[in-house]
Amino acid sequence: MEVACTLLYFKGVVLMEVIYKVCCGIDVHKKTLVACMRKGRKKEIREFGGNTKDIRAMAAWLKSNDCELVAMESTSVYWKPLVNIFELEDINYIVINAKEYKNVPGRKTDVQDSEWISDLLRHGLLKSSFIPTREQRELRDATRYRKSITQEKTRAVNRLHKMLECANIKLSSVVSDIQGVSSKKLLAQVIENGGAISIEQVESLITTKLSASKEELAEALEGIVTPLQKFMMEEVISHIDALSQNIAKMDAVIEAYMEGYLSEIEKLIEIPGIGLTSAQIILAEIGLDMNQFPTAGHLASWAGLSPGNNESAGKKKSGKSRKGNQILKSTLVQSAKTAVKNKQSFYYAQYQRLAVKRGKNRATVAVAHSMLIAIYHILKNDKKFVDLGVDYYNQFNTEKKANSYRKKLAALGYEVDLKKTG
Repeated sequence: MEVACTLLYFKGVVLMEVIYKVCCGIDVHKKTLVACMRKGRKKEIREFGGNTKDIRAMAAWLKSNDCELVAMESTSVYWKPLVNIFELEDINYIVINAKEYKNVPGRKTDVQDSEWISDLLRHGLLKSSFIPTREQRELRDATRYRKSITQEKTRAVNRLHKMLECANIKLSSVVSDIQGVSSKKLLAQVIENGGAISIEQVESLITTKLSASKEELAEALEGIVTPLQKFMMEEVISHIDALSQNIAKMDAVIEAYMEGYLSEIEKLIEIPGIGLTSAQIILAEIGLDMNQFPTAGHLASWAGLSPGNNESAGKKKSGKSRKGNQILKSTLVQSAKTAVKNKQSFYYAQYQRLAVKRGKNRATVAVAHSMLIAIYHILKNDKKFVDLGVDYYNQFNTEKKANSYRKKLAALGYEVDLKKTG
C-alpha cells in the first residue's frame, strides 16, 4: 500500500512526520467500540455497539471516509469480531499490544484512548501484532480446545489416583497406567465388589501383558470401598471416558482440517521430541508463512523463548524472558523435555552442557529455543531437519580440550603423551 508522507512544521521546525492522512483508532470493549477518525487536522469520534450490525455500520463509515488504516487494541478476544468484518469488507487494519501504547495514568478515558491510538497511528508509531488468517485462527481454537480437555483428563486421572489411595487400593504401585484395558476392567470389578477380588477373577480379567503377577495384582487391589467412594469413583471414571471420546473426536477433526499441512507435519516430526500432536499445535500457532517474522530471533521472541533485555546505566539486570505465546512455549518446552532423553541427538548434548552451568529449567528452555529456530528454517526454506549429533560441541577447540584433560590427569599423578590419531 502506497502511503503519502507529509511533515508538520512549527516556525520552520519539523515536528512529526504524517504517514496516514486518513486513519482511525478504536478503543475496544465487550459491548462498546469507541472510534476516533483523523482526517487531516480534523477528527471525528463515534461510539458503536459490539454486535455484528454495529460493526458493519462502523465498516461502512470507515469506507465512506476512505480510511487508509485502522488500529485497535488486542483486548481479550473482543478484537476478533472486528477483524472478521474488516477482512470481509477489505479494510486494512492492525492489532496492537496495549502495553506498547499506554496512555498517561489519570488522563485515561475511552475517548482519549481512541484519540491516542489514532494520533500514534497517524505518525506511524504503532507496531502491528502478528494476526493469522481466519483459517489458522479456527485451527488454533481447535488445537487449544483439545489441549484443554487433555489437561482436564489428566486432572481427572490424578483425582482417581487419590480416590484409590483413600480406599486402600494400590493399583498404581504395580501397573504403570491405571487407564490401560486390563487395569480398567480390574478397577471396575473391585469397585463393584466393594474392594474385594480373587486371584481367579484377576486372571480372567487380564487381557494385556502386565509386569505384575496376578498375586501382586490381587494384593494391590484389596481395599475398603464405601458406598460414597464407589459412587465418586464411578463418576470420575465416567468423566474420564467422556473426555477420551471428546479428545478422539477433536483428533479426527483437526487431522481433517490440516490435510494441507501434511508435508510440513512430516518434516517437524523428524525433530527429536516432536510428535504428531505437538507438530499440529506448532503449525496452528505460527502458520506456514514465515515471512511474518523477519528472522528466527523474532519468532523466538514472539514465542517468549528469548532472553529479555533489561539494561540501565550500563548495568544488565534480570534477563527474564518476556511473555509470549504461552501455548507454543509450553508445547515446545514439553517437546524439549522429551528430546533431551535421546542420547544420540544434539539436543541431549546441548542440555547436558547447559544444565551444569545454568540449571535444568534454563537448559530446557534453551533446547526449546533451538528447536524453534530449527522449525523456522525448516518452514521458511523448505528443508528437512538435520541433527548436528551428540558430538557437535566436541568438534570445536579439540587441542584446548585435550590440554585441559592432560593437566587434570597430571594433577592426579598421571603423565600422558598427547598424540592425535586419524
